[in-house]
Amino acid sequence: MRALRTLLILVVVFGGLFVAADRVAVYFAEDQVASKIRSSQGLGSDPKVSINGFPFLTQVVNTSLDDVEVSLDGVSASADGQAVRVTEVRAELKDVKFDSSFSTATAATATGSARISYADLTGSAPHGATVGYAGAERAAKGQVKLSGPMGEVLDGAGIDIPAAFKSLLDGKDLTAYSTVSLVDGDTVRLKAATLPELYVPGAEQRMRDVVDYDLKIDGLPSSIRLDKVTATETGLSFSGTGTDVSLAG
Repeated sequence: MRALRTLLILVVVFGGLFVAADRVAVYFAEDQVASKIRSSQGLGSDPKVSINGFPFLTQVVNTSLDDVEVSLDGVSASADGQAVRVTEVRAELKDVKFDSSFSTATAATATGSARISYADLTGSAPHGATVGYAGAERAAKGQVKLSGPMGEVLDGAGIDIPAAFKSLLDGKDLTAYSTVSLVDGDTVRLKAATLPELYVPGAEQRMRDVVDYDLKIDGLPSSIRLDKVTATETGLSFSGTGTDVSLAG
């Protein structure tokens, strides 16, 4: 009986040591993977990496990781020098194969996602305008709403308002709807679907020139290509998938 008890104690102790060693190895590997991804993908900082699955050491022996999650901070989009914050940038990598020297790694599949809030998207709109939710029907078409005091928005767009027309704009609000799409996997394109009557001769085309613009998302790993955008109640959500995604080397 005493021998059995001693054996059980040894099993628990060595099992605990194995788990501890396994977790230490995971933390070290996560740091190494983050560094590899940063250098190979040209990122400005190390991403946060979580290697899932247990035991980790068995995965190392098989030179294959079942599931790796990557999240990034400090990603932004830019339009004519105007920076817009991109949040919740994540990638989930499945079946990551690496060589014995850990110098190269390839994920069989990858799913990426990101988000831009309407508050952040407003930073790229003409001065005086805000970008917001367009309602369920228009959001289903991938549209967002741009609104604000008409005189202020036209002035923010650099459109001169003749004195004879200024009184026509008093108390009037501008409401326009833009369709959002993705271009080349890393660029958000906003294009006006509707504009209201602007009362100022020649203002509509000039307003379109301001409202229609591209936001280039900077700082995404080159292997993540976004292919879907959804207008939600809180902002724009992006997602994308890839196969045979190279992570290092």
